[in-house]
Amino acid sequence: MDNLSPDERSRHMARIRSKDTKPEIILRSTLHKLGYRFRLHRKDLPGTPDIVFPSRKLAIFVHGCFWHGHVSPTCRLGRVPKTRKEFWIPKIEGNRIRDQRKILSLLEAGWNTAVVWECELSDKTGLEQRIRRLLG
Repeated sequence: MDNLSPDERSRHMARIRSKDTKPEIILRSTLHKLGYRFRLHRKDLPGTPDIVFPSRKLAIFVHGCFWHGHVSPTCRLGRVPKTRKEFWIPKIEGNRIRDQRKILSLLEAGWNTAVVWECELSDKTGLEQRIRRLLG
């Protein structure tokens, strides 16, 4: 059972942003700390990637584990809610399909892509190592 009334839940969900989210800001901060510079939300690219390195032709998407349906045995954030599964399962699956279309479009345009999951951001050392591998 949901702890919030439908109106309260609606207000809560309406406040969730698509840009400048906490996971995005954590990744951007780490990139800056490592000395990398980038562009944000390039609308001229398919799917408007969150972070773009034009000279390297690399587009990075920062995905929230819940909203993008992260399927991993170690991720607790990607679980489907127990209430209204008939709504959430198709919603999250639709997001995953859209994500794949965006990545495929970028690959066809000659770009490399990477997805950084929200749960990966808590391991700072692992995140820095992954960034160095991605960017050389």
